[in-house]
Amino acid sequence: MSFSGKVREELAGNVSPARHCQIAELAAFIGMCGTIVINRFDRYSIKIHSENFLVARKVFTLIEKTFNIRTDISIRRNIRKQSVSYAVIIRRHDDALRVLQATKMIGESSSDVGDIRPFSQMVIQQTCCRRAFLRGVYQAAGSMSDPRKSYHFEIVCASSEAAEQIRDVICGFGLDAKIVRRKKSFVVYLKEGSQIVDILNVMEAHISLMELENVRILKEMRNSVNRKVNCETANINKTVSAAVKQVEDITYLKDTVGFGHLPDNLVEAALARLENPDATLKELGAALDPPVGKSGINHRLRRLSEMAEKLRQEQGGLL
Repeated sequence: MSFSGKVREELAGNVSPARHCQIAELAAFIGMCGTIVINRFDRYSIKIHSENFLVARKVFTLIEKTFNIRTDISIRRNIRKQSVSYAVIIRRHDDALRVLQATKMIGESSSDVGDIRPFSQMVIQQTCCRRAFLRGVYQAAGSMSDPRKSYHFEIVCASSEAAEQIRDVICGFGLDAKIVRRKKSFVVYLKEGSQIVDILNVMEAHISLMELENVRILKEMRNSVNRKVNCETANINKTVSAAVKQVEDITYLKDTVGFGHLPDNLVEAALARLENPDATLKELGAALDPPVGKSGINHRLRRLSEMAEKLRQEQGGLL
């Protein structure tokens, strides 16, 4: 099962004991994947669609626990796509009316189709209800990427109004959700790993949150090790390149003019480098008698390189 599926499965098993939270989550399902049908006699019915059995069962459970309403479940199989879709249906007008009024999608006395309102703020006034609402919209139309590959959380909405309201609810928890247009849909998304951890915490998907945190820790450790290895490799390459250049300069001085005219401390440094071509500056300085610090040996070797470069220029001018 994908990580996104694990999150959905965990949320599907989370049924809030508070009726107002159950109503908020059910409002999210109806708004995101529900259809409100009004026949020619102005009689209401509600269909809530999902391709996930656990989501369909969650909707069925919410309606039964919250309203004690009997619902029908329709199952449709697509042989070509090898997929199954489910529909939880409230057929009786009075039952549908109760649900729509409780979720504030219509007024207490209204039966006009023009008065249907998605996602009323009245059902998500409390923090716990906003958490339940986000659980519902994720189960209905959300997905997440595998955190081992990338960090991406999104909820696909049919309208810009729904996307903006969901974004506002998410941002109300201190997160920085954004909206992007994707063909005919509007996508509310989060990209940073820390923000996705926070949204899982908001939705109370604690098991998935711990799994994501473990993945993040491993990735950060791996990245830290890679950075250290790269840094050490760069330092080694730099040290080796400098040592090779020093050996070349010292050898050039030795072969052209010799060491007879050099001060004793430079001769000592030159011979030490020729005898220890792979040694670091610290190791080279420690090998001298008396020992010399890193900056001291570096200064001597730099003087030898400057002398070799000057000699090359003079030799080139003579040619």
